[in-house]
Amino acid sequence: MRILDRYILKSVLNIFFGCLAVFFFLYVIIDVFSQLEEILKLRVALDVLLYYYFSFLPIIFVRVVPVACLLSTLYTFGILNRNNEVIAMRAAGLSVLQITKTVIILGLLVSIFTFWLNDRIAPHALMGTEKTKLQLQDSKAKEKTPTQVNNVYVLGLKNRLFSIDRFYPQTNTMEGIIILEQDQSHNVVKKISADSGEYKNGLWIFYNSFTTNYGDSQEIEGPVYREEEIMAIPETPEELLSQRQSPDFMDLRELDDYIRKLTKSGAVSVAQSFTVDYYARFFSPFTNLIIVLLGIPFALKMKKRATGLASVGLSIIVAFLYFVFTAISIALGKSGVLTPILAASLSHLIMLIFALVLIADLP
Repeated sequence: MRILDRYILKSVLNIFFGCLAVFFFLYVIIDVFSQLEEILKLRVALDVLLYYYFSFLPIIFVRVVPVACLLSTLYTFGILNRNNEVIAMRAAGLSVLQITKTVIILGLLVSIFTFWLNDRIAPHALMGTEKTKLQLQDSKAKEKTPTQVNNVYVLGLKNRLFSIDRFYPQTNTMEGIIILEQDQSHNVVKKISADSGEYKNGLWIFYNSFTTNYGDSQEIEGPVYREEEIMAIPETPEELLSQRQSPDFMDLRELDDYIRKLTKSGAVSVAQSFTVDYYARFFSPFTNLIIVLLGIPFALKMKKRATGLASVGLSIIVAFLYFVFTAISIALGKSGVLTPILAASLSHLIMLIFALVLIADLP
């Protein structure tokens, strides 16, 4: 490695790890103080608290690392440019790519590491934090107003797929229920829908239910309406909640397998939403590389103080729009307006092209 590359890399890494340390500290401190009253009321043990925040570190890293990449890029090249070191490098015959290749490679390596962390570590870490939260909530006295859990999807026993709009754990009731029963080949053999249901005396009772049976030839038998029906469902409310499926709790292999089951069961809208999340796992880590590329042209324009402040402000606005555009694109994909792979990649492709155009326009 050349002396110049080591010089730039040292500056970038110092700022990068400094930003991460500050963000980790602020994230934890703000979260602790926002829940301080509950922590003191529940007398949470120090080891439980340490385990909770230690498990949360991978999630914090994934959330704050793009900002750390942007700030380290802006600061490093901003200082080099203000000290006329960039002009000296260009006068020596170095191109913009040769000057910035160290930070670009770093952005790529951080993206690859984030991809691995997001797939292998983050789902298990998030599951650990959720379990800790549930343990703390179980130790609290139940409130009069039931806690509501929205959009519960569970693949239960006997190949049953549960889709529940609203679940109230403290009253053991739920609303907007659809249950699809499947055979061993994941073909739908029965569909049950109900307006509401409750768990009473060890039994599930559904209200205003419709039951439709499908034969071997896929001919419909039903639907049969019942105002009130006792359902032979072995899962308890606690088991349904503990088994609920969320993309955040699954790695890519588990998510792909679950999408296949959803597709075969006929839950098209749910499968569409999960497929968008699946493709987003591949594209979102490269936000770190793209944000570095976006920061380079703004950083190299920092010379005078006013110009530097304007460049920093403009780059932060562009980064903010990047995240907003990504959220909108994901939402359009989950609603079916965009195909899953396009929804997951659109904002990243546009911002990558935009960053390369800005870099190409540098003198």
